Amino acid sequence: MRKINITLSLLVLLLGSMLSSAYGQQGDDQVRIFNTVKTKLAEGRQVVGGTVSTPDPDIYCAMANSGYDFIWIEMQHSHLGYTDVARMIWACKDAPAIPFIRVPDATEGAIQKATDIGALGIIVPMVDTAEKMENAVKYAKYPPMGRRSQGGGQYGALWGRDYRQTANANVMIIAMIETPEGVAVADEIAAVEGVDIVFIASSDLGSFSGRRQGDPVYESLVTRIVDETQRAGKYIGGPSAWMTSREGYHFFQGPGTSSLIRTGVRVTLGADDPCRFVASGTAPVQGEDPCP
Repeated sequence: MRKINITLSLLVLLLGSMLSSAYGQQGDDQVRIFNTVKTKLAEGRQVVGGTVSTPDPDIYCAMANSGYDFIWIEMQHSHLGYTDVARMIWACKDAPAIPFIRVPDATEGAIQKATDIGALGIIVPMVDTAEKMENAVKYAKYPPMGRRSQGGGQYGALWGRDYRQTANANVMIIAMIETPEGVAVADEIAAVEGVDIVFIASSDLGSFSGRRQGDPVYESLVTRIVDETQRAGKYIGGPSAWMTSREGYHFFQGPGTSSLIRTGVRVTLGADDPCRFVASGTAPVQGEDPCP
């Protein structure tokens, strides 16, 4: 009987080892990491993402190749559909910026589609409970960590044939706290296993609290999120305007395309026009940049 028990124990251990290898449940140092945002954060660096809410692949490619670490694809406050976003990501599949998607909500369908089309970051808005983030992790991760199902998608063509074995270590989950209710349970949200970043939604936090930045009440809400996130050992995110004015932040949402176009126009029409030394009447050649 003792021999049988020992044999069964060895079989269980062997099976567990085989499953761990097959489903990529090793430590991150043993899994191929292709999400460069994750590696940069692990190195202690700050990362910034430009925001895209238009379906034009050319605009997406311009943003993805401009120097941003990731692209914040806006699907909560835009008319973008998953077919649009799939085409955008595929159009610049070799761009250095990693595609992150702010999904409309933490539903199984929304997160499944976002990961299937190749997003390596899932940004969840309006997080007021830890349960919402537990669901987000569950839907974004393959078993045994979650319950993401296998299906069709362009993820394999984007990230490699070993995607199934490496996805759990590469797909990042971001929780956006936007309300006083979310702040009240920031410790529970940050403590959810699988949540990588807690993002402070500066504008909505002001909208829902009725306080402006600089107000002691507003700042106490921000401080509580920061403290609880740091206590949980997670990264803190915020708007790019906070990049140089507040300490402890590593993940930033940059401006949207409309804002960047306005800024570019003002530069080219003003004294800082980088093309001001181009000979008068000389037109740029299409496809070339005459003003490096």
